[in-house]
Amino acid sequence: MNAGMSSENESEEQAPGGPPEQLALIRGTVAEARAKAAAEEKARPRTWRGVPQAPHLPVARVVVNKGVLHLDRPFDYAVPENLDQEARPGVRVRVRFGAGKGRVREGRREGGGLVDGYIVDRVAESDYSGPLAALAQVVSPEQVLTPQVFALTRAVARRYAGSLADVLQLAIPPRHARAENRPSPDPQPAPPAPEPGSWSRYPAGPAFLRELATGAAPRAVWTALPGPTWPEELARALVATLASGRGALAVLPDGRAAARLDEALTALLGGTGRHVLLTAESGPEKRYAQWLAVLRGSVRLVVGTRAAMFAPVQDLGLVALWDDGDSAHSDDHAPFPHVREVLELRAVTEGCGFLLGSTSCTVEAAQLVETGWARPLVAPRETVRAAAPRIRTVGDELLARDGAARAARLPSLAWETARDGLARGPVLVQVPRRGYAPRLACQDCRTPARCTACAGPLEAPDERELRCAWCGRPETAWHCQECGSFRLRAQVVGARRTAEELGRAFPQVPVRTSGRDHVLERVPEAPALVVSTPGAEPVAEGPGYAAALLLDGWAMLGRPDLRAGEEALRRWTAAAALVRAEGQVVVVADPTQPPVQALVRWDPVGHALRELAERAELRFPPVSRMASVTGRAEAVQAFLAAAELPPDAEILGPVPLPGRRGEPSPGERALVRVPPGSGAALAAALKAAQAARLTRGVPATEAVRLRIDPPDLG
Repeated sequence: MNAGMSSENESEEQAPGGPPEQLALIRGTVAEARAKAAAEEKARPRTWRGVPQAPHLPVARVVVNKGVLHLDRPFDYAVPENLDQEARPGVRVRVRFGAGKGRVREGRREGGGLVDGYIVDRVAESDYSGPLAALAQVVSPEQVLTPQVFALTRAVARRYAGSLADVLQLAIPPRHARAENRPSPDPQPAPPAPEPGSWSRYPAGPAFLRELATGAAPRAVWTALPGPTWPEELARALVATLASGRGALAVLPDGRAAARLDEALTALLGGTGRHVLLTAESGPEKRYAQWLAVLRGSVRLVVGTRAAMFAPVQDLGLVALWDDGDSAHSDDHAPFPHVREVLELRAVTEGCGFLLGSTSCTVEAAQLVETGWARPLVAPRETVRAAAPRIRTVGDELLARDGAARAARLPSLAWETARDGLARGPVLVQVPRRGYAPRLACQDCRTPARCTACAGPLEAPDERELRCAWCGRPETAWHCQECGSFRLRAQVVGARRTAEELGRAFPQVPVRTSGRDHVLERVPEAPALVVSTPGAEPVAEGPGYAAALLLDGWAMLGRPDLRAGEEALRRWTAAAALVRAEGQVVVVADPTQPPVQALVRWDPVGHALRELAERAELRFPPVSRMASVTGRAEAVQAFLAAAELPPDAEILGPVPLPGRRGEPSPGERALVRVPPGSGAALAAALKAAQAARLTRGVPATEAVRLRIDPPDLG
């Protein structure tokens, strides 16, 4: 049979015309197919060590956890065949990164350690022609980096001239495997739309709630009336958004304020699991489990502190922010984003509503209304006067009776107000400084008391100890270098010293203190003196405090800061808002100062508008965009010379940074200012210049620090 087949083939080869040409055609087709397959194989991304690749979309673009500007871009990695199903966009991965920056380069194939990252995309081809390193591990199949969070974090990084990796660290909490393995609760049905309640006191309030409940996206700046009702009002706005079938997010400055809103939401919604509280007090594992419930769509309402601004709420309908002037809303980690700006970006990119509320009003909030980006939610003047306590100052009438009242720390008006208030309930005393006697001076010549080792200011944390506020060295044998006196006096009296003095003046009344070391949540409505530092004032149960004393106003107004007046008014209104409507508030400060006058009239919006007009004349933020560049003098000058700043940029400075007494300046700071519309170009130019310096390799001594819209403009 084999022979027959052989002769048959021979006869075909000898036949002129047909069969031999067909064989040649077949052989040519096979050769072409082989060549095509070889070309396709050559075009496929290569991996080192011969790792088999995924058959479909074999390249993963990964953002690695390296927050340096010159590496601020996704890197391509080959997807191994065994990780094809798990390596989806949004998951956490581990990759080799170091030598060759994640891509295998000639002679450096074994370099690089394992680092964490996120897959942001899967593509068919890489723009890199060399062999690609393969993904080392998919840490978790949970897609934690959603497209919305990725777009938001990228926009935040661009706005603040930072790296995407740094922003992702702020946006996505650390992983806890046990939390991922626990199932999230089933989503709850949308609640009914709430009644307006106390929103009826604001003419536009009920309409605002109706818009949220019907699926609209209104934007508003809300100046809340004094009193304890703001958590309930904010809760009603959030529940109205839930009623439309959408999600909502509220960010508050601290855990105490978040807890008050949490209580109000629980009262409106009941214990149905419709909302979560994301604060540091929850603990890492519980916080991550709650964050996952939001990511998976089980919960659509989030209440939290600063880190919650990136919460992955599905179908977001409203972002709300309370007390945007609080410094806690400005992140301490690079690139230092502010919650207000991030939520504004979310309102624009995700098409949701926006609500900024406070008992005061910042200049930035006033600008949102002035530009028409948001509309005001304010109460009529007669409603404000009925809800606000009576504000009294050390004025001409008091000076006629008590000539030393202006110089006294506790003038007779303050003593009388405290005494009368204690007959009806607790009295709040706000002191700008904590401790016993934070700053000391010579009793005889008034020379500030300084440390003999480092020239730092001496302080008295308690009545038995004297130490340096800079180096912490105890001072046991101080005497004045100017006059030789051994006697000290307090320049600024702290909260503990004030509590001690008031305790002696009112011996039958309990005295409580609240400050950074120990913050009280609430105090009973029984008569008591509550001495607190700004921002740590506890809520008084019942109708509120019977009276309040705002001491040492000069210390708050005298700070060398552009926001000193705005910040003093914000602190005062926050404390005075805790006082019942029929109570009295005494502010010990110069009554001619604009913030004091704004407090007397309870007109924070008017004060903010005046500040905004002054900022416009001076071309300071928020009317303009500004960036600070700090570092050694030579480094700052070299950086500014190399940066390709926008044509309309203006450089202010550089000027030396203030140093400790007796020590040289630690460096210089320059401010770069641009008009509205050039902020994005400024951020891009500064980021590119910083990335170029890092690429060249700059010594640590020549490093410069960038910050967009710095909060501490002097």
